[in-house]
Amino acid sequence: MNRLETEERIHLEKVQDILNKNLEKIDGNLSAHVQDIHDNKEYLWESRDEMDGAEKASVRQSIAVSVLTGESMAEKRERIAKLIETPYFGRIDFLEDGKRDTENIYIGVHSFYDEANHVTLIHDWRAPVSSMFYDFELGRAFYEAPQATISGTIDLKRQYRIRESKLEFMLESSLNIHDDVLQKELSSTSDEKMKNIVATIQRDQNQIIRNDTSRVLIIQGVAGSGKTSIALHRIAFLLYKHKETITSRNILIVSPNKVFADYISNVLPELGEEKILEVDCEKIASDQLGSKIKFQTFFEQVTELIDSTDSKFIQRIQYKSSFDFLSKLRSFFSYMESDLFSPQDVQIGAITIPAEMIREKFKSLQATPISKRFTPMAREIAKRISFTHKTNLKAADVNKLRTSIKKMFKTHTLISLYKEFYTWLGSPEMFKTRKGRVLEYSDVFPLTLLKIKFEGTTSFDYVKHLVVDEMQDYTPVQYAVLEELFRCRKTILGDANQSVNPYSSTTCNDIAKVFSKADIMKLCKSYRSSFEIATFAQKISQNEELEIIERHGEEPTVTKVKDDAEQIAEIKKLIKDFSASNLKSLGLICKSQHQAGKIYDSIKDEPETITILDAESSTFSNGVIITTAHMAKGLEFDQVIIPFSCSKNYHNEMDKSMLYISCTRAMHKLNLIHTGNKSPFLEMEHN
Repeated sequence: MNRLETEERIHLEKVQDILNKNLEKIDGNLSAHVQDIHDNKEYLWESRDEMDGAEKASVRQSIAVSVLTGESMAEKRERIAKLIETPYFGRIDFLEDGKRDTENIYIGVHSFYDEANHVTLIHDWRAPVSSMFYDFELGRAFYEAPQATISGTIDLKRQYRIRESKLEFMLESSLNIHDDVLQKELSSTSDEKMKNIVATIQRDQNQIIRNDTSRVLIIQGVAGSGKTSIALHRIAFLLYKHKETITSRNILIVSPNKVFADYISNVLPELGEEKILEVDCEKIASDQLGSKIKFQTFFEQVTELIDSTDSKFIQRIQYKSSFDFLSKLRSFFSYMESDLFSPQDVQIGAITIPAEMIREKFKSLQATPISKRFTPMAREIAKRISFTHKTNLKAADVNKLRTSIKKMFKTHTLISLYKEFYTWLGSPEMFKTRKGRVLEYSDVFPLTLLKIKFEGTTSFDYVKHLVVDEMQDYTPVQYAVLEELFRCRKTILGDANQSVNPYSSTTCNDIAKVFSKADIMKLCKSYRSSFEIATFAQKISQNEELEIIERHGEEPTVTKVKDDAEQIAEIKKLIKDFSASNLKSLGLICKSQHQAGKIYDSIKDEPETITILDAESSTFSNGVIITTAHMAKGLEFDQVIIPFSCSKNYHNEMDKSMLYISCTRAMHKLNLIHTGNKSPFLEMEHN
């Protein structure tokens, strides 16, 4: 052990000693608070007949304050307990311009201020001064403090891995030490849940995380670029910087499914923040449309498309996913105002209410949804009549007037109005319901947007930041709905190359057109897969912007088998090898749920624990997982097996996207199996 490492170990022990003493102090204070609460409750009960109302209220207030103080102390205790295990991961020695003494800045997941010695022992990774660790190497550096830009020189930079209170290694270099630590982290196996990456945040990622100016930030990230993790770290940063005005309860994430939501659920708690609320697009739509309107889900649409030969079905999806369609829908809103309301004279007793007066009142309420105008119109006209005719209309007359005005609008149900839209388009065949009046998924959000305009909606004012993941799978109309419902800042992320439905996919530039002020930032480095796996995937779907990190591993294999029985035998062999390895997660990724079920039925009796994911699944775990490309989006596995990789199964553009997504889930090993001819997308590869 060299002198520098000895010094660092001594410093680590000193910091942990201070942390442990603080922990003991908090434990003592917590015990006292618990006893105080118990004593006050006991006193309140025993003296309940002797105390007046004011004294009872005072004791209850004292109990409430003690509870809140105790909760705050418990949270602080939890943070310190975590810091004892891993106090910090980085250090920079910074000499600020104009000062004589260099400051040793240790950086961790949380900050810690040593009150006894009046010094910050550990700086939060989100603190302004900590940004230099990510953005600069040795030499000149600066950071943006609340009041000014602070410049100086970084004289030393170190990175550590401390686990379970033990220093495993430290690195010191005049070069970029992130790469060495990153290689060590990328070479490790997967976890059941997504983990925080504060120790390996790269410069381009840091710029996105600390972006505090964009109202709408669109992140285009290649497969394996860490875009979801970066978005969550960005939320943690914003919660830290704006702690006075925003909390975890003000954040909402739109996630593709419950499995993915479970997979990412640990990141923010690891960073000291509460879990944030999550919802999927179908839930948003069903809440808006109500329980009476039934519709196909995105999962069901994709499942149907996998085996569909219905060109008209595909045509409907493509058209309703276009900007032209959104433009036409918005034009129809104007048409509703001008052409679907036909005012007529109304006779109330001896009084004639002219059509022009009714038209005038209808137009004056343009800020009010159409279906909500009829009652206030009747009341306003009644007031005007009372002024001009010196007579008050009876309640029954006002109600008759309201009914008459309502009938002047051509249609009164949402579905009939939506059908009218397609008649107006001159394309009534573009609206087709399924058995039981179930809507196609491509109609769900156009109908939702129409409802918002026609009937209005309750705004989501409590949401101050919306996160939308897998952005490529949402259409312009869906983004228009999100903009109507959530008038807040947004972080939108995804990868145009990873759409499970190419007939309705969008790019970052497409999405930017929906929002008046949107900034696009790109993540082009792929960290998840080994160089060999990433290169293999590139030959399936080329992405010119992708940069592959040079972490080498095994070459992917493409194995031809005689029949389905031999394919199952090969899968069982690969699972057996996986169980004997140090790998933790194996994804058996199929194109369809039917294929996934077929594989599961063939291997479910194996000694290994095997789990199958479907649209109803809600949790992610390690071990052997059988799933589809659709469900696997955003997930990663140490090893991936792709069965049925033949030309019959993977041959069109949608299949190509599914195959690419499946391959890019693999971190260390990738095995493809096929009967007959392999997919044409694999023709550039060799067995």
